[in-house]
Amino acid sequence: MFTELERLQSQLDTLTAKGDLLYYSMLEEMDKLPEKFKKALKDKGIQLLSFYDEYDAWYSVAYRVVEQLLPHRLDDFVAQYKQPKRKEVDFLTYTISDYLLGLQTKRHGDVIADASAAILKFKKQLNVLKSASPLLKSTLVDLRQVVQAELFDSELGGALELSKRGFFRASGAIAGVVLEKHLLHICEAHAVKVPKKQPTLSDLNQTLKDAEVIDTARWRFIQHLTDLRNLCDHQKDREPNRDDVQDLVEGVMKTLKTLN
Repeated sequence: MFTELERLQSQLDTLTAKGDLLYYSMLEEMDKLPEKFKKALKDKGIQLLSFYDEYDAWYSVAYRVVEQLLPHRLDDFVAQYKQPKRKEVDFLTYTISDYLLGLQTKRHGDVIADASAAILKFKKQLNVLKSASPLLKSTLVDLRQVVQAELFDSELGGALELSKRGFFRASGAIAGVVLEKHLLHICEAHAVKVPKKQPTLSDLNQTLKDAEVIDTARWRFIQHLTDLRNLCDHQKDREPNRDDVQDLVEGVMKTLKTLN
């Protein structure tokens, strides 16, 4: 089964591959595609696309990808397609939209801009899109961290509310689950292999210490939180009280903010 990253990477690869075909099609439509290259495509059973028919659909999807992953390059990406505020049409300001319209401009009878000017414009768009691929994984990780942080804040808020109402065991159990999820995330983020299928908090804490992700002081602090969680989760010699749960929830909050 594909992970979300693999699925999105596959879709981005398909989009860039289509962009390559459109680039070759543009060259072919202007008789600039070498015969050897055309033969190689034919031998591989690859058929070129109609740039005029397929570009708009490609652009719409590519625009969204650049907008999400490379927002600082979006204006540059769009400028290759259209420049509504230009004062004149020359080789530098000629755009892909001009190419689609078959526009040609002359000055004193000499051609100063025609379809050939669009080749570099589309190539630049394609290069911008391709530069998004290395950012895909980090962007997903950042997005997941934001969503996860919001979820954890909500869960810890619920734990505090339960504590206020005197449900100390339930409050501590929720805080313990949040801490466990966070430690699992830290193991994943640092590529630390967890030896057990169903690790306990102590297992995760020790695994991170052995991998030198956390130091001894942090390990001791998390172990203290683990002891408080176990007090809430299991029958002990005494019942957890408000101070126990307050220490646990605040400790988990601190760990979420400082361990990444």
